[in-house]
Amino acid sequence: GLVVVAGGKYTTYRVMAKDAVDRAARVLDFTVPPCVTEDVPTLGAEGYSALVNRRHALATASGLHVARIDHLLGRYGNRAEDVLAMLAEHPDLARPLPNADDYLEIEVRYSALAEGALHLDDILTRRTRISIECFDRGLAAAERAVEIMGEALGWDEQRRRDELDYYRGRVAAERDSQTQPDDTTADAVRMGDGTSFGLGAAEALVRNG
Repeated sequence: GLVVVAGGKYTTYRVMAKDAVDRAARVLDFTVPPCVTEDVPTLGAEGYSALVNRRHALATASGLHVARIDHLLGRYGNRAEDVLAMLAEHPDLARPLPNADDYLEIEVRYSALAEGALHLDDILTRRTRISIECFDRGLAAAERAVEIMGEALGWDEQRRRDELDYYRGRVAAERDSQTQPDDTTADAVRMGDGTSFGLGAAEALVRNG
């Protein structure tokens, strides 16, 4: 009588949940109401269309180009208003990150304080797409990003250096992996421990939390 869901990802979890509940409901002695999950907005979707209609007003109020507002709405949905509110408190972060022109500096602070980012590579690899969209894989952006993140989270200079060194080592390992003759060797290089990246013990500790 056990129904189990294995695997899945964000883009398919609603369909998987519906299938699992429908299967489990077959053996119940009462009727389960029809599924409405496809009509329930995800985080950031509530009022999204109205915000898109207001994007020119948001651009005027924030001082950003409307293309920037479109980018923020595309990334954050209605949470873009939270990013803009944070920007109003830190207007010096309205600039794009170095060599990552699609992303504003305020997005680093927002990722650290509102999205649970704890490490530099969380932001450059996961909260944003900088590490895969930028030619230098975010190395130029990393220096400024670690300053912003460090200020937001209260990092000392040693922690900032450790985070930056780890990210640089990770990029070097990714590049090295792409020169390997087969997938197995490439994965071993890419997923190596801190010492494989030429990092010290402190940096390896940062990577491991």
